[in-house]
Amino acid sequence: MLQDEENGIKEIIKEDIWGSIEEFLSWGFHYGEGENSIHITVGLLLLLTVTIMMTGFVLKWLRKFFTRKMESDDKLKFISIFKFIKYVVYLVVILLTMSAAGINVTVILTASAALFVGLGLALQELFQDIIGGIFIIIDKSLRVGDIVEVNGKVGKVFEIKLRTTRAITRDDKVIIIPNHHFISDIIYNYTQNHKSTRERVTVGVAYGSDVELVTNLLQEAVMEQKGVLKNPKSFVLFEDFGDSALIFSINFFINDSFSDPRIKSEIRYKIDTKFRANNVSIPFPQRDVHIKQ
Repeated sequence: MLQDEENGIKEIIKEDIWGSIEEFLSWGFHYGEGENSIHITVGLLLLLTVTIMMTGFVLKWLRKFFTRKMESDDKLKFISIFKFIKYVVYLVVILLTMSAAGINVTVILTASAALFVGLGLALQELFQDIIGGIFIIIDKSLRVGDIVEVNGKVGKVFEIKLRTTRAITRDDKVIIIPNHHFISDIIYNYTQNHKSTRERVTVGVAYGSDVELVTNLLQEAVMEQKGVLKNPKSFVLFEDFGDSALIFSINFFINDSFSDPRIKSEIRYKIDTKFRANNVSIPFPQRDVHIKQ
């Protein structure tokens, strides 16, 4: 008898404890009525917390698994894309968990439809930037170290993120380029195919000048310039008969397009010195004026 009474008391205590726990877990807020009602309870919040923590652990393991053999550059790009995917996964997991807990998710989605449309319109450019960033990272159309020209500004890329790309200009100023520009605008990438680029310096000489001498002087000025590649070889073009001068251009190849203005400036100094030493004149603009009586 005593044993039976003790067992009965234990069962009553267990029922009381479980009843208290169930009551605590079911405590919360209730919105709506019938099938369209939404119940936000302590149990649901705890379930969401545990699910999010487990999802974060799995995503972290997957990120390490996929990046374990990647190079540092590719690893950073993968992590940038993975961050965007992670947010989508979290959203899906939360919705599935709420649906499994008995909440009608379609009600939430329907109620949020107008909000999503408004956010989509307001953040349209942001989504374009993210999509542009994903394309850049996947197809490798842009790399760190590339020299690009955007809206007349030349910069060397030093950071590629999911939404923006950062580059430093020749005057040490940072330009922040939204990634959608790389899929919607014309962007010049000086180093997409290879590091070397062809540059040129144009100069005009007076009519009657020795064109062979001019050609040799231009070649000498470039050959003496530090930073100009020996191969491919530089070459001179006799471009045009101008209004006041014979137009020549010296074309040469360099590996550092970023310091291009400095190299061109030094070449122009050398050309001016050689022209003066060899009596080759660079004419002023000339016009013939006819006065009728």
